[in-house]
Amino acid sequence: MIKITLPDESVKEYEQGVLVGDVTKDISMGLYRSALGAVVNGKVMGYQEKITEDSDFRVVKFEDKEGKEIFWHTTSHLMAAAIKDLFPDVKFAIGPAIADGFYYDMDLEHRFVPEDLEKIEKKMIEIAKKDLPMERVEVSRAEALDLFNNDGQDYKVELINDLPEDSTITLYKMGDVFTDLCRGPHLTSTKLIKAVKLKSIAGAYWRGDSDRQMLQRIYGISFEKAKQLEEYEELQKEIEKRDHRKIGKEMDLFTFHEEGPGFPFFHPNGMILMNELLAWWRGVLEENGYGEIKTPLILNEDLWHRSGHWDHYKENMYFTKIDEDDYAIKPMNCPGSVLTFASNQHSYRDLPIRLAEFGQVHRHELSGTLHGLFRVRTFTQDDAHVYCLPSQIKDEVYKIIDLADLLYSTFGFKYSIELSTRPDDFMGEIEDWDFAEEQLKAALEERGIEYELNPGDGAFYGPKIDFHLEDAAKRTWQCGTIQLDFQLPQNFDLTYVDENGDKKRPVMLHRALLGSIERFIGVLTEHFAGRFPLWLNPKQVEIIPVSDKFLDFAYDLQAKIKEAGFRVEVDSRNEGVGYKIRSAQMMRTNYMLVVGEREEESGKLTIRNRDGEETKDIAIDEFIQRISDERDNMDKESTF
Repeated sequence: MIKITLPDESVKEYEQGVLVGDVTKDISMGLYRSALGAVVNGKVMGYQEKITEDSDFRVVKFEDKEGKEIFWHTTSHLMAAAIKDLFPDVKFAIGPAIADGFYYDMDLEHRFVPEDLEKIEKKMIEIAKKDLPMERVEVSRAEALDLFNNDGQDYKVELINDLPEDSTITLYKMGDVFTDLCRGPHLTSTKLIKAVKLKSIAGAYWRGDSDRQMLQRIYGISFEKAKQLEEYEELQKEIEKRDHRKIGKEMDLFTFHEEGPGFPFFHPNGMILMNELLAWWRGVLEENGYGEIKTPLILNEDLWHRSGHWDHYKENMYFTKIDEDDYAIKPMNCPGSVLTFASNQHSYRDLPIRLAEFGQVHRHELSGTLHGLFRVRTFTQDDAHVYCLPSQIKDEVYKIIDLADLLYSTFGFKYSIELSTRPDDFMGEIEDWDFAEEQLKAALEERGIEYELNPGDGAFYGPKIDFHLEDAAKRTWQCGTIQLDFQLPQNFDLTYVDENGDKKRPVMLHRALLGSIERFIGVLTEHFAGRFPLWLNPKQVEIIPVSDKFLDFAYDLQAKIKEAGFRVEVDSRNEGVGYKIRSAQMMRTNYMLVVGEREEESGKLTIRNRDGEETKDIAIDEFIQRISDERDNMDKESTF
């Protein structure tokens, strides 16, 4: 017998090998009908799978990310079945669920075009309506090889041959329509899939190797109800309006050029935005006991062997030679911070020492993964490294969490927290990892902070806490991170002198809360749709004279507003007032002042905000006072 522990801490006993679906039925038939599977000891499982050990058990529905994983994974098989029906010569590679849907990679002489997607969608719904069961079957290696060799599925054969000899090989049969090599999890039937949208066609190298076959990839998403698809499509329209690449061009913030793919070029407006953000954040860090450092972009290759990056990260690094010696362009700032800490002897009384660095790093990303500011090859991290005593770990983690809360709430982000544990390619001793994971877990639980466990996704040198932001379009972004590291202090023999005069090893906390500053600016741009708060916006006030004879008055106004510390411009171009207003609105300028004879004679202004709303008869001093309060309070909403 095995024990199944439910979320309410109640325990049920079953025979070993009980199905996930049978446990769910036993809890409630209503729950069984509305749910899609369960998380069992941290693993997402479908109703068809067996439970063989004592387990924690949590049922998941479509609204849960694990439920979506099951739903979308099944839909990738449904798409493959439809494509197989329409294009019998297709050879399939892999078809996983991803964060926003699913994809399948395939090898086919026919080149897919957008018109094909409609045909495939139609065929998918036709198959789904047949209510085909998804049957999980365990087979021997020889049986699996025979099946896929006979069907000419070369990529599946390669995957099977790469599995260990004693692997349990599982297939999922979609009725008698389609059989795929797969570990699952899956739905019980295709009938649950009511709405499908195939989004795009792309290319992908087999196993990510540019020397292997280029495959075709189709991305898609699916839902339990047609209404959910309608809501999704409306959200996509809103997201398209918020695209930071489009807004960045309209507001003249940044560009990308063929001469440097993946390397962003920031224009003056973009640098105003970045500098305002960093000036505020530098002040916050100074108030919280951080000293700022700057370390070199290029350091000797031996350093990266010593730090562990060579063994765990070299495929993402760039290299160069200086005086015949090998050097690397830094992909991370931590080794430079370590050398800075090690340049002085420290007492236990000095700790914690908090060293912040706005450090530029370079990482090699495949060209197909580059995406605006979200995925680039060079970026600046708001990095910091805290060197502390083991007894100070929890307090320092609390302080960093408080900093993160201040940062994200300033911009109106909701956020969730994830704890990621030891990965397969970890560095160091398991005992250190266990202690580090317990420290982070205790810090979160003692503060009553809700978090999700993300097993095996820690950095190679330590477990981490990640912050996932939710923006105004309900999308999530992983930005901030706190990582606990025992490895670099060991590798670089970092020490402090304790109260007895003995040398001891400090603990190192890595933390970045903006994360990549470039990426954070991209996220901010989409979150606000370019309508940045006044304090941050490159374009704060635009004065628009109705004709040249009011230019002197406009320039007098500009001088007064500029003296109050605002970015203010006069649009003196020989264009119509309507054109100038539209230009200022395109730039998402916070306030426009259209001035003419009435304003010059009365000294009263009409304030136009970027939504086109007007407030009349405002004295210049009142205008300056109100926008000063809006700026100084870092308000997210307009005062006019």
